[in-house]
Amino acid sequence: MVSKGIVGPKVYWTIDLPFEVPLLGSKIEINETMVISWVVMLLITGLCIFLTRNLKVEKISKRQAVAEWLVELADNFVTGNMGEKFKKYIPFIAALFATSIISNLISLLGVRSPTTDLNTEAAWAIVVFIMITATKIKTNGVGGYLKGYTEPIAVMTPFNILSELATPIGMACRHFGNILSGLVINTLIYSALIAASAAVFSFLPGILAEIPFFSIGVPAVLSVYFDWFSGVMQAFIFCMLTAKYISSAAE
Repeated sequence: MVSKGIVGPKVYWTIDLPFEVPLLGSKIEINETMVISWVVMLLITGLCIFLTRNLKVEKISKRQAVAEWLVELADNFVTGNMGEKFKKYIPFIAALFATSIISNLISLLGVRSPTTDLNTEAAWAIVVFIMITATKIKTNGVGGYLKGYTEPIAVMTPFNILSELATPIGMACRHFGNILSGLVINTLIYSALIAASAAVFSFLPGILAEIPFFSIGVPAVLSVYFDWFSGVMQAFIFCMLTAKYISSAAE
């Protein structure tokens, strides 16, 4: 009988604190999500340094051409979905997309993706929510922002507050749910293929009976959708929603 479980991120180290910290308690756990998230940030930083070395005005290198192409993509995405006046958000949207897509695809290296932990998407969504709120306050002032909760009539205030809070929750859960579901489906299919191989080829002698023939190649094909396509699509959707929510907050 072959069994394969899906568990939370591994805890690598535990740091005991000399005093109690609100929301954290008396110890800090350094888990797999945190470690891989730092690896993702180091990869992005290293890639940025590599692509922007020795920049030139004329006779640019292929590396610089790739860097300029990526910057142009980010520029077109932000200005096309938010407008020219939101160009200052290009670094933020680009960093968010790069972090999301690399976090999604890093599972191809055999490690647990940080985006299979809801804490990751929740942190991104909170940052986006703060930026949305800051944009609304900057546009309408504190009074206008608070007054918006009472429109069209005061009795709608509780529902407007819930609607506002639903924005970060929906963004986080949408991204997390799609990435985690891909992991779950891949795991279940892989386990079923191993079990099927063990049942069908049990008549083979020795170690040959233990080879999971059915799982050869099939997980790679599924990975094209669940890892590559879904990972890139979820990163795009998250950034698209971010752009739309922030731009609409300025109206």
